[in-house]
Amino acid sequence: MINPLVRWLGAASTLHVPRRTTGALQRVPVNVVELADARYLVSVRGRTEWVRNLRAAGHCTVSRRGHRDRYQAVELAGDRREEVLAAYRARWGTGQVRRLLDHLPDPDDHPVFRLVPLDRATPDGQNPESQAEATGVD
Repeated sequence: MINPLVRWLGAASTLHVPRRTTGALQRVPVNVVELADARYLVSVRGRTEWVRNLRAAGHCTVSRRGHRDRYQAVELAGDRREEVLAAYRARWGTGQVRRLLDHLPDPDDHPVFRLVPLDRATPDGQNPESQAEATGVD
């Protein structure tokens, strides 16, 4: 009941990702953290349905107040994931978000995805930056 209200008010961005089994769109309010190099999604609740769906699809749409952007989602590993998680905590880490992060204190419990605009992806769907980033190697 809260998710539709949050989306309707435009209080958060909305992640649109195809479900693994049906292909129907799952819509979830999310906080996008923006750093100098890119935009990122963090799952403060751990390995949720939207995380499993995003891993399977590899792409998503993020909308906010009528504006929609399509992305390839690249899951991060290692130090980069921890840096993004720290930035997320600094930006959004109050109230409920802080409680959720404290409930699962291990950074490995929080999947993090870099959002690569689809127009930057190569024809095979890969972004040259994504290979190094996914493994934590530059």
